[in-house]
Parts: sequence; structure tokens; C-alpha cells
Amino acid sequence: MRIEQKPKFKKKYKKLHDNQRKDVNKAIEAVINNTDIGQQKIGDLDWLRVYKFKMVGQLTLLGYYVEPNGDIVLTFVDFGPHENFYRDLKK
Repeated sequence: MRIEQKPKFKKKYKKLHDNQRKDVNKAIEAVINNTDIGQQKIGDLDWLRVYKFKMVGQLTLLGYYVEPNGDIVLTFVDFGPHENFYRDLKK
């Protein structure tokens, strides 16, 4: 399995504090161990899976997708609070 990150994900991840980064890393590990753990979205975002987790006590969404062509590619797209999360991904 190959793991990739979109530029938006990398940029947001670099700005996190250590305690926030720890929580995001736990969520990433959970997704890597079981790629079906997130909820499959429908409609415009049918390509996306979203895993919900707590980051320093706040509900946070982690968006990713899996490409199963030959070598499985797991790509992390974005993470953040629910507010405007889906709207921003549609752009």
C-alpha cells in the first residue's frame, strides 16, 4: 500500500501543535489499518470516505480515498472541523 497526501493536507498538518498532531496521527493509523473505517459519501463526493475522530476534544473529520488499481494507493485529502468541510472539498 502506498500512502499519499494532497498539498492542502500537508499544509494544514505542518501548522498543528504537537498535541493536535498526536490525535491526527492516531486517526491516520486507524485508517491505514482499516481503509473501510470511514463513511463512504454519496452524491458529488462519492469518491470520498470520511473518518470522524476527536482532536483535542473537538470532533474532526479526516477525508481520504483509496485507489485499488494494482498497487493500492491511500490518499489523504483534508481534515478539519465539520464547518464548511464538505463545501471546501467540492471546490
